[in-house]
Amino acid sequence: MFAKKLILLLSAFATTLVFLACSSQPETVTVVETVEVEKVVEVEKEVEKIVTVEVEVESAAAVQDPTDGQWCSDMTIRFFSGGAEGDAFGSIVQRGAQAAEADLGPKVDYIFSGWDTETMTNQLRDAIAARPDGIAMMGHPGNDALVPLAEEAAAAGIVMMYQNVPVHEATAQFGGGYVGADQAAQGYALGQEALRTLDLSSGDQVVVVGAFETEERGARERGVVQAFEEGGVEVIQITAQEEWAADPSLMIPALTSAVLSNPDVKLISHAGGQTLGAAEIYNEALGKGPGEIYHIGFDTSAAIIDGFRKGHIQLTADQQPFLQGYLPILSLCLTEKYGFAPLNVETGAGFVDVNNFEAVATYAEQGIR
Repeated sequence: MFAKKLILLLSAFATTLVFLACSSQPETVTVVETVEVEKVVEVEKEVEKIVTVEVEVESAAAVQDPTDGQWCSDMTIRFFSGGAEGDAFGSIVQRGAQAAEADLGPKVDYIFSGWDTETMTNQLRDAIAARPDGIAMMGHPGNDALVPLAEEAAAAGIVMMYQNVPVHEATAQFGGGYVGADQAAQGYALGQEALRTLDLSSGDQVVVVGAFETEERGARERGVVQAFEEGGVEVIQITAQEEWAADPSLMIPALTSAVLSNPDVKLISHAGGQTLGAAEIYNEALGKGPGEIYHIGFDTSAAIIDGFRKGHIQLTADQQPFLQGYLPILSLCLTEKYGFAPLNVETGAGFVDVNNFEAVATYAEQGIR
């Protein structure tokens, strides 16, 4: 309606100007031209104001209210769970991500890598090529492998988050946050807690299993070694193989060889919850009863709670993997939808031992802790 009125008004102005131009009174023509043109300009400015207001209102309406249901429903995400489907640790991470998916509404594709770093790297390359809105990536391949791919993701406008293993160079150069434990600090704290609470003294022998060949992932177990060596304990290192996380029984030959060669070993420190949860199997292979060799490590799970109850496990450092699934999804949504800076959250919660494990038992058995 307003546009029609404007057209009629402008037509009237144009007719008046033509009529006056043909008049024999040029002084009047000049005055009328000036007045009417100014009116036209004023009207045009009013139109611009109205159009501008309408555009701004439409833009504001396009921003979804974060309190209004699944506000991230138009986002696509690739999420790396780490292990294979059903993995003791990875399944808890995935359950956290699935809870965030249900709460927030993004479309999430879950990627399973069997803890193989080369597989993870190749899968990340494929994920970037698929151009999702965001990617939540396990940091296990390390900076050398991930920095070039982080650069590709940034160039493609894909927001990134990392979980479980930090990659500080990648995040410093190309953005993204980290949800997980401080690897080196958590490992060092575990070693100190074992020295404080278990029957260990200077000169005792312990076995520490870890991914010592990788800079980022191995930082945690190097922290364990540092704490023990500072306490005067002799450390026997076993380099963990990626396939042991998928099938803990594969570690039996390496473990029995180390213990048979060092029969005074008093403690075994595990590199992850998968092998720690198999402590009973290892004790049987070593011919040891509950508590004859201490088993410590990281994470909680139904198998680890069972190990505590049977006396095969004495200490674990909890890193709350459920949060390593939920918070990266939340962070990606917040960054993509509202421009928030990525989250950086330390999930190392403390220790679970023979005195307090029942407090988290129910949640661990439900796959939440």
